[in-house]
Amino acid sequence: MKFWLALLLALQCALAAHASEAPPLAEDPVVEKRMVAISEELRCLVCQNESLAGSRADLALDLKREIRTLIKSGKTDAEIMDFMVSRYGDFVRYRPPVNPVTWLLWFGPFVLLLGAIFVLVRMVRNSQRADAAPPALDAAQRAKAQSLLQDPENLS
Repeated sequence: MKFWLALLLALQCALAAHASEAPPLAEDPVVEKRMVAISEELRCLVCQNESLAGSRADLALDLKREIRTLIKSGKTDAEIMDFMVSRYGDFVRYRPPVNPVTWLLWFGPFVLLLGAIFVLVRMVRNSQRADAAPPALDAAQRAKAQSLLQDPENLS
């Protein structure tokens, strides 16, 4: 037992020796803050479910480096966003603009929801109509029902 405890402590010390402090991402904290704000509005093209700011993919790191370069060259946030959209399309934005190309993206879920509500209402109304009006019996069926009601021994 003491051996395993000593081994665990030795491994813990060895792992702590390799730890180091993370290097700063930018020399200027103002540039870094702007880069993070812009990259949070952009989608990682590799991960696609993650913002560019949170992604550690190689392409994401390259794009963040490009954004830093554009910020240092004096571009505004809108110019940087336009540059990224012109290079990668509206898909790179988490909130793409509403235009004819993205109408399905913006309004498709609402159309599907309205369609589902319409189908549900129709199904409920049809089932209520079927329950409200039982089918009428013809003369032969009525006579058979009367004979069964009068003589319970004929049920089998």
